[in-house]
Amino acid sequence: MDSPNHAIEVEKLHKRFGKIEAVDGISFQVAQGQIVGFLGPNGAGKSTTMRILTGYNRASSGRVRICGIPVAADPHSIKRKIGYMPENNPLPGDLRVIEYLKWRAKMKEIPRSERRRCIETALEACDLVRAQDRIIGKLSKGFRQRVGIADAILAEPEIIIMDEPTIGLDPHQVILIRDLIASLRGRMTVIISSHILPEIEMTCDQIIIINGGKIVGQGSPTELRETFIDYTTYQLELNGCPEELQSSLSGITPELLVDKIAEPDAAGFSTVEIQIKGNQDYGERLFQTLAQSPELRVRSLRRKIEPLENVFIAATRRSWETVDRRLAPAEGE
Repeated sequence: MDSPNHAIEVEKLHKRFGKIEAVDGISFQVAQGQIVGFLGPNGAGKSTTMRILTGYNRASSGRVRICGIPVAADPHSIKRKIGYMPENNPLPGDLRVIEYLKWRAKMKEIPRSERRRCIETALEACDLVRAQDRIIGKLSKGFRQRVGIADAILAEPEIIIMDEPTIGLDPHQVILIRDLIASLRGRMTVIISSHILPEIEMTCDQIIIINGGKIVGQGSPTELRETFIDYTTYQLELNGCPEELQSSLSGITPELLVDKIAEPDAAGFSTVEIQIKGNQDYGERLFQTLAQSPELRVRSLRRKIEPLENVFIAATRRSWETVDRRLAPAEGE
């Protein structure tokens, strides 16, 4: 499993709290410079896994390596390689931003000769230069989140781990944080836990979905769609009867559903969705069939990309169904 190209290596990781298996034998790898999204319902084991990666919690069993170093054997060295921003990051409300970062630079053992440069770089990256003399306790939620990220990247670590970095932010603040995280790609390895799934998809190279302490999905957004979405959806603007559309397309495949999702506009065109079982591309056949139907006029036809929320729901539902089947009594019991 070891590889010099992997910044993070996790193998058969377990964490138990009494009888509760918070993390149940998960394994994954993260390549250097990747941005990875860590998704799961509340209580799925995401935060516990992140704390184990940072060395703040000890695993019950399994192996974790950060930049080739076993976390259990040398947690102090690991903390020098990781910038960690926990959920609801506690910050001292009575310090000014610059005072806090100076104190954190000292705590992180950044050499005195490098501190000023590191602080200025972090302030610039997080767009905090004009706010550096403001008291943290008087900052908005978005600014405090940026201070937390500045702290995480301050020592220029190889790995950044952020637990819900955009929680509670308005859309403008979310975009700023997203762009900041994207700017780290290639320079640092980043793991982000978040419930804002569109942001995860726009930012991350790889996504790991965890549920009940187990990994239930892993890969790029495209790979996850191919794994968990067993249908293809096309959206078209149609002047004509949806029932006539269903009849015209029945020869393509019997597993085809038509659903009108918007009433006709001033020109008489309705928005209609066609859902077809499987992942095969039917775009050309749909276009050719519709072109031969004089009763139907089509203004546009496009394949719809399923949102990551649907992938997430399908992955977690599949894992729950697996558990239900495993726990169900055998026939005859």
